[in-house]
Amino acid sequence: MTTTTTRPAGPAGPHRGTDPQGRRLRVALYSHDALGLGHVRRNLAIARALTTLGPAPDVLLLTGAPEAVTAQRPAHCDLVSLPALAKDATGAYSARHLSVDEAHIRHMRRAVLTAALSSFRPDVLVVDKHPRGFLGELEPALALLRAAGTRIVLGLRDVLDDAVTSRREWDADRGAQALRRWYDQVWVYGDRAVHDLTAELDLPAARTVHTGYLATGRQGGPAVTEVDNPYVLAMVGGGSDGAHLAEAFVRTTMPAGHHGVLVTGPQMPADDVRRVTEIAAHRTDLTVRTFVEDAEALIGGAAAVVSMGGYNTVCEALALGVRLLVVPRVRPRQEQLVRARLLTAVGVLDHLPPERLTSPALERWLARAVTAQPDAPEDVVDLGGLTRLPHLLTSLVATKEETDVA
Repeated sequence: MTTTTTRPAGPAGPHRGTDPQGRRLRVALYSHDALGLGHVRRNLAIARALTTLGPAPDVLLLTGAPEAVTAQRPAHCDLVSLPALAKDATGAYSARHLSVDEAHIRHMRRAVLTAALSSFRPDVLVVDKHPRGFLGELEPALALLRAAGTRIVLGLRDVLDDAVTSRREWDADRGAQALRRWYDQVWVYGDRAVHDLTAELDLPAARTVHTGYLATGRQGGPAVTEVDNPYVLAMVGGGSDGAHLAEAFVRTTMPAGHHGVLVTGPQMPADDVRRVTEIAAHRTDLTVRTFVEDAEALIGGAAAVVSMGGYNTVCEALALGVRLLVVPRVRPRQEQLVRARLLTAVGVLDHLPPERLTSPALERWLARAVTAQPDAPEDVVDLGGLTRLPHLLTSLVATKEETDVA
């Protein structure tokens, strides 16, 4: 099945990564990161994509995920780790490590963000998902940067939640007002032919670009050699709510001649890790890891992948043409379920509702998947977002330069 969409233009020539004074461009990438690692992983992919600029810009990541401190970053990229938040199954937030209340940690994060951004003085700030920052924590910095001439972009993943919830939360967060007050553009990291977030949120069409999925061009390392080949892979995102899928996988009979690899994620509770590890210890055809630095390489070497439906894992599997079964998270958000249904409908992955998850169901899907022909999802879905971002960024900076001259 093939769909068509109007796609943003690609680069017309070499990208320039300097400002009129000849210094490197400065780009700040913010993500709040309360549940899982999806937001900061997406920003890391963006930071790597921007290295194609000549010269590569200075990039400052501002993240609430302490795990990102150890992530491999491109040259000229540094990181500010904010005091960490935790998000429970009901959607409520609290301090992850510190013995302070929500108001206190919000004040701390706001102060760190304002100090870091006002000192860094970026040419462009890209804000992930929350136009005012988490519960408004970016507002002081947004006001300062806007007055200083920084170009400000809101980056939104393809799907936020079900349509009703997405619009209700957008309105409650005063998203439209924030866009009018502070923002130059909105980048939607998806294919408008698959899901039209512009219509869903009533985004300003003249300032909104559906970039395509941030998929093709993710920088994976060499093939994984520490596991037996061929192998099938299960990933559960950060792991905080992935125990159900992890346990089902370690109880699954692997396809004949295939090894199984499970990545629990660094945020899986210790009791859950212990339980799946104990089950796996009785098997010789199964390897359990808590974390991998290069998820792309592990996905790329797999004969088939079972995962939750987070944005990054889906993008990585689609970019690499690996057969993918998504068992989506459905609480506290429907985002993964909506994404899984949309991409199943266009034929680029399969999905299994979590209430139907069993080890025999995984066994049947894996047996079919490892003998199937490789997919070519790029023929169906626009996966070229990462290749377009450098051009979008430099075009945005160019409009600032024209305004300054005028």
